[in-house]
Amino acid sequence: MKYGFVRAAAATPALRVANVRFNAEKIAEMMDEAEKAEVQLLVFPELCLCGYTCGDLFGQKVLLDDCMAALKALAARTKGKKMLVFVGLPVRKGGALYNCAAALNGGEVVGFIPKSNLPAYAEFYEKRNFCPYTAENDTLSFYGKEVPFGTKLIFEEGEEKDFTVAAEICEDLWVPVPPSAAHARAGANIIVNLSASDETAGKAEYRRLLVRSHSAKTVSGYVYADAGEGESTTDMVFSGHDLIAENGEIAAESTLFANGMILSEIDAEKLSFERRRLHTYFDGDAPEGYLRIPFSAANSSEKLTRPVAALPFVPAGGALGERAELILSIQSAGLAKRMAHTGAETAVIGISGGLDSALALLVCVRAFEKLKKDCKDIVAVTMPCFGTTDRTYQNSLRLMRALGVTERTVRIADAVRGHFKDIGHDEKVKNAAYENAQARMRTLVLMDIANDENGLVVGTGDLSELALGWATYNGDHMSMYGVNASVPKTLVKYLVGYEAERLGKEAGATLKDILDTEISPELLPPEEGKIAQKTEEIVGPYELHDFYLYHVVRNGFAPRKVLFLAKHAFAGKYDEGTLKKWLVNFYKRFFSQQFKRSCLPDGPKVGSIALSPRGDWRMPSDACVSGWLKELE
Repeated sequence: MKYGFVRAAAATPALRVANVRFNAEKIAEMMDEAEKAEVQLLVFPELCLCGYTCGDLFGQKVLLDDCMAALKALAARTKGKKMLVFVGLPVRKGGALYNCAAALNGGEVVGFIPKSNLPAYAEFYEKRNFCPYTAENDTLSFYGKEVPFGTKLIFEEGEEKDFTVAAEICEDLWVPVPPSAAHARAGANIIVNLSASDETAGKAEYRRLLVRSHSAKTVSGYVYADAGEGESTTDMVFSGHDLIAENGEIAAESTLFANGMILSEIDAEKLSFERRRLHTYFDGDAPEGYLRIPFSAANSSEKLTRPVAALPFVPAGGALGERAELILSIQSAGLAKRMAHTGAETAVIGISGGLDSALALLVCVRAFEKLKKDCKDIVAVTMPCFGTTDRTYQNSLRLMRALGVTERTVRIADAVRGHFKDIGHDEKVKNAAYENAQARMRTLVLMDIANDENGLVVGTGDLSELALGWATYNGDHMSMYGVNASVPKTLVKYLVGYEAERLGKEAGATLKDILDTEISPELLPPEEGKIAQKTEEIVGPYELHDFYLYHVVRNGFAPRKVLFLAKHAFAGKYDEGTLKKWLVNFYKRFFSQQFKRSCLPDGPKVGSIALSPRGDWRMPSDACVSGWLKELE
């Protein structure tokens, strides 16, 4: 697929034990089905050509010959198919019998991967029939052609350079150091596992945990195809538990006891970026002895079956409450430590009646509870001026009273007008100086109150504002500790909503009204008592900018891929022109406003993205955006 995605499938076909012809026909049918679905990587279960439960029939020449002949026919069916296929079968070599995965592409068998670790405990007795393979790579003569044979094989797609695949077989995953650990370090972005894992109570949960954790540990895509209905039930039952994972997350999973095929896309480009980002991943020498085998499975499809989260910073479903508690705990712990270390007696915070200052005040209250300090030592200051509406002013007062903090109102209009007079600015000229003078005056007030009260000024600006530079330099841009510094606007809304439900009563009602208020810096006079300056009409919707921020900074995606994902995530809500307009705006602001991020106050990191110049993001303030904008043209 385009943009680094690989469409992968795990398939569990109908099976009859020792009936190779029947099994090959069912595998062929699923190969055709996968081709129609534009699958590029297709994985079948362990020993699926004959059945895992053949027992001593594995010693029969008829069975082994039938498997090789069926494999040759299946390989021929891949000619013209843009697909790499893995099939399991028993293979003779050098007087020994091996449990193998065969890789098929372009009408041929392009590799044999023997199983390294054979279980010989409880219901498993593979060592009775098979030998573990521990030697270096070799070749196997297959109908007159020498085919690579060994555990150190990596298959590389010719056009999609991040589409690299290696294989292991069932028990290989369950041992302390799976072969795939070396495969991944040698450059395989995707690991396939051909498995025949019988079903027992609780095993599915453990199997799922193994696949998730191993894909996370190896920073890989993991395609797990399991044996299912049709295997002998003499001593075991198989459920066909197929799984596709990507870097710790399950992308697709089959229903137990229902043969069939699951598919999803694996973002191989993202996996490559993540491995480059994690330098410890490649510390030391890469494993040696690997053979790279080319194959062809590229296509130009732009269809995605996997969902694209429109709000990537916001946890889905029932995890929100638990995640909200964790984030609020991180923020409040950071502030509590800073208060204790500096010996500050008070926390001073500006309250506007908006989302960010509401969240910062909630964090302050939690920090003071942690420190067992009286919340009256939180000095909350509302500073109405030219653009303040009655709604936001009253909400700021109600919230301060509901939370039991010290409430102060400092009207700054006269001071700002005095400043205008000092610098010779005409108040009728509502330019940047008119707006920013108010923001800087508020910061001056807070800093001086903090000096008076032996306090620490708590900043309210969030991650989204920092990304866009939507802050007044040396105004709301500055504080003594920024508790929201790595919390994006979309997450701010959910955290405030969570606290509204948790607190209830007057605090909860006020927070809900704040959530319903237009986002605005309120630096221009209201129109008929209503907010005149709506942030999202000026810089663009925060849900789009947070989406762009996540995929540009966290995943390193190019503009075309970010736009491609946005079209999927916001289908039916924004057209492509609107998405592109605000993406261009994001890049321009993100690059031009780096100078504001180069001198940020301290603040706690709460998620995978932060823009602190001391921690996560180091970027020259005069970096050019031209290359990114050119791609979007």
